[in-house]
Amino acid sequence: MTVDVLSPPAQAERQARTAVAVLFFTNGALFANLLPRFPQIKADLGIGNAAYGLAVAAFPTGAIVAGLAAGALIRRYGSGRVAVAGTVLTGIGVLAAGLSGSVVLFGTALLLAGAMDAITDVAQNAHGLRVQRRYGRSIINSFHAIWSIGAVTGGSMAAGAIALDLSLGQHLLISAVVFGIAACVALRFCLTGPDTEPDAEAAKEEAKGEAKGETNGGAARETGAESRELAPLRDEKLRKTRLRTGYVLAALVLIAASGALVEDAGSSWAALYLSDSLHASGTLAASGYIALVGAQFVGRMIGDRLVDRFGQRAVARSGGVIAAVGMGLALALPTATGTILGFATAGFGVATLVPAAMHEADELPGLRPGSGLTIVSWLMRLGFLLSPPIVGLVADSTSLRVGLLVVPLAGLMVMVLAGVLQPRRR
Repeated sequence: MTVDVLSPPAQAERQARTAVAVLFFTNGALFANLLPRFPQIKADLGIGNAAYGLAVAAFPTGAIVAGLAAGALIRRYGSGRVAVAGTVLTGIGVLAAGLSGSVVLFGTALLLAGAMDAITDVAQNAHGLRVQRRYGRSIINSFHAIWSIGAVTGGSMAAGAIALDLSLGQHLLISAVVFGIAACVALRFCLTGPDTEPDAEAAKEEAKGEAKGETNGGAARETGAESRELAPLRDEKLRKTRLRTGYVLAALVLIAASGALVEDAGSSWAALYLSDSLHASGTLAASGYIALVGAQFVGRMIGDRLVDRFGQRAVARSGGVIAAVGMGLALALPTATGTILGFATAGFGVATLVPAAMHEADELPGLRPGSGLTIVSWLMRLGFLLSPPIVGLVADSTSLRVGLLVVPLAGLMVMVLAGVLQPRRR
């Protein structure tokens, strides 16, 4: 990571950090307001589990389709503006999903919301990393923790709206307006100027290299033959580096996707499983997702200290065990309380996976700055895309309880792949 500022952050940097925190909060809260209303929407539309799973999959589909456009938009308009515009449009998409009168309109609205959410996610992370460079120390995990606070807030708002018997339109309109205004206010305090700031030291070194080349042209020609002899060795080393980078990047995508899959199981199926399979009330059913993101928030708050002490590899592996065992027991012994605790353990177990995968990917050799982050952020959404229809098909052929086995299986996958993450620094 490049350190741009070594002195204490100025007021502009502190304000920008708060602004990014607001963007992460609103991003977490907007879609979470819709999730506990899924059982009502499913019932109103009169669709089965498979059709519901396919419709819900429209959200990650939109994210995958639009995700790669984020880079171009950020370069043209700036990460702050893109994040705020994406937040407003996400709110509109969520509202449209809640008001949909058919499964086609429901899926289309989720497609729009997912596309805008993906663009917002990349933009707010890009701006957060820009602020982090100004700070000269890691702060990105705190933003992800605040996202979890936003998700808990959104889920709690939905539970409150259900308890107050607010209509879907009333509830989601309030959510879209409140969080849209908050994002627009935050834009005022985002960092100004281009997102790609020149590296002064790199420029100096390049200038020195050019000057040295002009004054030592003869010496360079003399070593040309030697350089050609060493070229095959350099090519072989480069090939091995690329292979290693490709393997690690693929593993990081799977680790991040495992975290995304667990999050999706809580967002798409927790309320449905608790209400339909375990006959919990609507308010209690909303607690499954709230428990997951609440525990995820706790895990992210203490995650930095755990990583410093034990290393990211050990933390991720332990988290995989916690998620697999906790949710596995909840599915083996199904009760409403036990299932809520199971989702909580799963959320705690995967808390650090996405930030860890993004950080590792951003520092991989052989990739342009930001390329690893973009690839992981984009491809991890395959977890969100593939999970709903798979779980829905399994649920229709067997039961939703069996379909939710994807959660402990994701924990096992993390245990296997965690070796690509950094061990404890000695």
